[in-house]
Amino acid sequence: MGALSDIRVVEMGQLLAGPFCGQLLGDMGADVIKVEPPVTGDPMREWGQGDEKVQWEVIARNKRSVSANLRVPEGQALVRRLIRHADVLVENFKPGTLEKWGLDPVQLIAEQPGLIVARMSGYGQTGPYSDRAGFGGIGEAMGGWRYIVGEPDRPPSRMGVSIGDTLTATYGCMGILAALHHKDRTGEGQVIDAALYECVLQVMEGLVPEYDRMGLIRERSGSILTGIAPSNVYSCKDGEYMIGANKDSLWKRLAAAMGRPELGDDPRYATHLARGVRQTELDNLINNWTQTLTIEEVDALMIAHSIPAGKVYRAPEMLADPHFQAREAIVEVETERFGPLKMQGAFPRLSATPSGVRRPAPATVGQHNAEIYGGLLGIDADELAAMAAAGVV
Repeated sequence: MGALSDIRVVEMGQLLAGPFCGQLLGDMGADVIKVEPPVTGDPMREWGQGDEKVQWEVIARNKRSVSANLRVPEGQALVRRLIRHADVLVENFKPGTLEKWGLDPVQLIAEQPGLIVARMSGYGQTGPYSDRAGFGGIGEAMGGWRYIVGEPDRPPSRMGVSIGDTLTATYGCMGILAALHHKDRTGEGQVIDAALYECVLQVMEGLVPEYDRMGLIRERSGSILTGIAPSNVYSCKDGEYMIGANKDSLWKRLAAAMGRPELGDDPRYATHLARGVRQTELDNLINNWTQTLTIEEVDALMIAHSIPAGKVYRAPEMLADPHFQAREAIVEVETERFGPLKMQGAFPRLSATPSGVRRPAPATVGQHNAEIYGGLLGIDADELAAMAAAGVV
C-alpha cells in the first residue's frame, strides 16, 4: 500500500523537521527506519501536552526503530552499513554533524550513486549563518512569519503548532519526491538542502516584492488580512463563526443573506478595494448581525447562499463532524502503548496508491534492532548482544 512502497528511508533526525518528513514518506508507503540514540531515544517520545505523551504516536507511525550510538565509531560504521540498503537518508542535525560522524553525504553518494540525502537545518548547509543552531521558531522569525502574526499593539505571537518545522519537512519531502523522479530518469542521487528560514520565506506571499516596489512593510493585523474583506471570525450568540466573502459576487450574496441586499451595490462596499478601505467598519457591521443569531442559524444561511464559511473547530468538533467521518479524515490506530488512539489520517489522497497508517509507532527504542540489523544486515544475535552491552545499540 502506498506510492512509495518500494522505497526505503533511513531517518536520522530528531524532534520535528526530520521526523515529520519521515512521517510523510511513511504515510505514502515508504519503509522508514528510524535511527534513535540508545536508551533515551528521540526526545519526541516525551513531547506533547497533557500527562500522557501521545504526539509520538503520530510522528513515528509507519516507522521501525533501531538504536545506534552515533558518537562512537562502531555506531557510525553500523549506520553506514544501514544506509547502503536505503534509497533516501533524512537528517536534520546541525550542518557539519554528519561529516563529523564520517557520514559525509558526498562520500555516501560516491559509494552509492543513487542515494538521496535530505538535509534540514536552520539556515542551510552554506552561508555565514550555516553553523548556527536553529529551531523552527527561529526560522519563523527570520523568514518573516513571526513579525506579522498577532495583534498590532502587542509583541509578535506564534501559532499553536511548530509550523516552521513542518513546513521545512514538507518542502524536504517535496524535494525527495522530485529527486526520486530525477533518479528514475538518470540513476543519479543528490543532496537536498532545506533551510527553515527559506521554507518559511517561501510562503510569505507578496511580503518581499511589496517592500521592494513600494517600500511597504507588512505589519501585524490580528485576525484579519489587511485589505481582504470581509474575511474574519465573527461572534454569534453561542460562539464564533468564520466567514470569507472577500470577492465582489460573494459580498453581494452575503448582503442578501443578511437581509440587506442593497449593501451589495453600495459604493462603500461593492468593490474589493472599497471593502479594504472600510474593513473595520464592514467587520463591525457583519458582527452586529451575527451576534443576533446562533452559529447554526448563520451556518444555514451561509450554506443556502453558497458563501465560504464554517465553524471554528477544536478536536471535539472534528471527531463529531459527519464530513470528517465520511472521509476518514481522523483514523483510529491500535497503538502499542495506549491501545486505540484517534489521530489525523494520511493526506493528500491518491486514488491508485492510497496512503495510510500501516503500523503504529514503535513503543520502545531499538524495538526492531533484531529484525533490521539481523535480517537486513545479517548481524547474528550474539554479535548484536555484544554491541548492546558495549552501548553501540
